[in-house]
Amino acid sequence: VQLVESGGGMVQPGGSLRLSCAASGFTISSADMSWVRQAPGKGHEWVSAINAGGGVTYYADSVKGRFTIARDDAKNTLYLQMNSLIPEDTALYYCASGTWESDYHPGAMEWDYWGQGTQVTVSS
Repeated sequence: VQLVESGGGMVQPGGSLRLSCAASGFTISSADMSWVRQAPGKGHEWVSAINAGGGVTYYADSVKGRFTIARDDAKNTLYLQMNSLIPEDTALYYCASGTWESDYHPGAMEWDYWGQGTQVTVSS
């Protein structure tokens, strides 16, 4: 199983980025997937999650209305569209796969596989 993130970079406040997470060794349509970020000196923050069926999503309050999680099953790739970026979004962004009971916060779940992360820096 492998998850490879891409799409990070440096962007000015108000800008947009789309992160990608290419999966191999399993099909993402059969897995619960999430995006997690870690800012310098801080712990993991679950930004977004989507269940295997695609019908249930989670967004942290800090990104609600600005970020959108999506999945392309044909490409076996997970995405995170990030709009209206602010400096507080600066972090290393990881994708993860595992099992998410949607009644619970994604951070309370076991996420078995993680990518290596992609850096997002929002700065003027």
